Amino acid sequence: MTLSKLSLCNAKRQASDYLVYFITVVMAAGLLYSFNGLVFSQEVQKLSEGMNTLPLVIVLASIVVVWVFGWLVSYATGFMLSRRSRELGTYVLIGLTNRQVARLFFLENLAVGGAALALGLVLGGVLYQILRAILFAMFGLPYYFSLAFSVPAAGLTLFYFALIYLYALGKSRKRIRKMKIYDLIYFEKQNESIVIHKGKSRRWVFSVSIVLGVAGTVLLTLRDLTVGIIGAGCLIAALFGFFLSFASGVPAFFDKHPVQKYQGQNLLIFRTLAAKLSTMGMVMAIISMIFTATIITEGSGLVFQGLFRGRAAESSCFDLYVAFEGENRDQNPYLDYIAEHIPVEQSVLYQVYLTDSPTVRDYIESQTAYYYYNYDQDPILRWSDYAALRAIAGYPAVEPEPGKYSIHCMTYLEEPLRNYGQPVTLGSITLSPGGVYTEHFSQSYGMANGRGYILVVPDEAVDGLAVHHLAYAAKTAQPVLAEQYDALTDIAAEEYNRRENPLGYDFVSTKANEDAQVAVQTALLVFPLFYLALALTMTAATILTIQQLSETERYRRQFQLLQKLGMGRREMARALGRQFAIYYTMPAVPPVLIAAPFIFHLARTPEPGVMVGINSPSSIVAISLGIFFLIYAIYILLAYISLKRNVLPQ
Repeated sequence: MTLSKLSLCNAKRQASDYLVYFITVVMAAGLLYSFNGLVFSQEVQKLSEGMNTLPLVIVLASIVVVWVFGWLVSYATGFMLSRRSRELGTYVLIGLTNRQVARLFFLENLAVGGAALALGLVLGGVLYQILRAILFAMFGLPYYFSLAFSVPAAGLTLFYFALIYLYALGKSRKRIRKMKIYDLIYFEKQNESIVIHKGKSRRWVFSVSIVLGVAGTVLLTLRDLTVGIIGAGCLIAALFGFFLSFASGVPAFFDKHPVQKYQGQNLLIFRTLAAKLSTMGMVMAIISMIFTATIITEGSGLVFQGLFRGRAAESSCFDLYVAFEGENRDQNPYLDYIAEHIPVEQSVLYQVYLTDSPTVRDYIESQTAYYYYNYDQDPILRWSDYAALRAIAGYPAVEPEPGKYSIHCMTYLEEPLRNYGQPVTLGSITLSPGGVYTEHFSQSYGMANGRGYILVVPDEAVDGLAVHHLAYAAKTAQPVLAEQYDALTDIAAEEYNRRENPLGYDFVSTKANEDAQVAVQTALLVFPLFYLALALTMTAATILTIQQLSETERYRRQFQLLQKLGMGRREMARALGRQFAIYYTMPAVPPVLIAAPFIFHLARTPEPGVMVGINSPSSIVAISLGIFFLIYAIYILLAYISLKRNVLPQ
């Protein structure tokens, strides 16, 4: 049999024995190709001017992803070399040279990588269509299926794979060529050595690692870059210290507590785990670091997505909105342009007034976090204008309550304002509290319908009140085009330059522009973060899984012996399940304890009223952990089913 045929046979066997690894490499190729497709897609870049930077962002993210997958392939290749070293040493014994064996190993892994790349390009075509459909939906455009193969995207993916595999296989090839027969045959016996041997040192390192972990988590949540870097360093040291001391301490614990060792299935479960963990402390620490980075990356992506959508939702409730700085402003330049270029179905030109004192604002400040930029007194809106604005925004009509004032506020102020029972006096009119409404109402900016809240009063109650600013809101027959929005902002710039001592620009907002900005920001920031998070999760979970599945033969012999000793299959399955649960839980617990507080604090950083509902801090933490454990559970389930089928006696 020639080396080429032998390499092909070994490649088939390797893909079968390490199926999870092979599937992950296929998915890696698919991810790289799908995002490379966005890099070279002209239709994607034409969605918005802001999308011009998307290729650069994706390439930068892909560099990190390639490095992550490169580490996976390098680790897996080295691991498979150690597991097959006796086989490779046998080839040398029967007459092959080290150079030929190295070429054999190189060719068979290159064949596996080539097959994974070919399948990955097919998968990547499907993933690209999914990404394309998501982008079209974000920009409000109809999706149409267009089957296409991007040669530049495939070429860039091939280049990435060449870097990944040539580096990993070149390193293994160099190692094989330098190893002697004895080293090859006994290479699989080499394991990570126990770092901490003394019990006193082990307990000291374990205690210090816990302290460093708590301190690092706290420092990471503080709003300071230098302190955050120090916190990250503490966490890295904590993870390595924890796993090295814990892994070394498992065998010592059972040596000192023989009673615990022989209770139930502990001997079977923890003896196997002790042998595994005591030689995997470094690997477990690295995987735990990757999981921490994964959850933080996912959480950060969700926070940014919630921030973009939360801000846009509040300011995009009207198809077209213009607020004019100052009281006596000429609105004709805007109104003339709108009348000529933008078909309007319904509109209102109105004023936002101010009370004499900030009574409601002071109450809100005493109840919750509140930022009252640009409003020194409570803002007021006439009921007729309020009714028109609700109709323009598409909200159901509400009836005024005689002798009462209503409040329209952002959702985070609803509870304290429902409990507010003080009357409001405007001139000779005193009004008692009425209803509270919380739909999006353009209340995030200084020249809007109040900062977070506004009082709605009968029309006659505003006589004599100071005017804060003028505003115009409209419902348009079709979405306002980007060039129409640009023309309105150009008018705002001209008006600013024309006026003497202007206080600020007029504010122009359109629903179409806000939605487009959210789409661009999501594509530029959230997409790459989830891209990176998925790569990190797949890499770490795959390494854990191939480590576990590599013990298939040993598990089989172990359970065959236990069957002869009288253990039932159900009991063996339960023991195997407990081993899996502990093995896969170990590296996932510290990341959850570290990442959850960080994400929760990060989600509370934006201004009040933005991160609410499904974007609230607690929801984002739950969703981040849910996404992580969903992907993680798939790997655990695949490994458990495979091992259970192959090792448990029938």
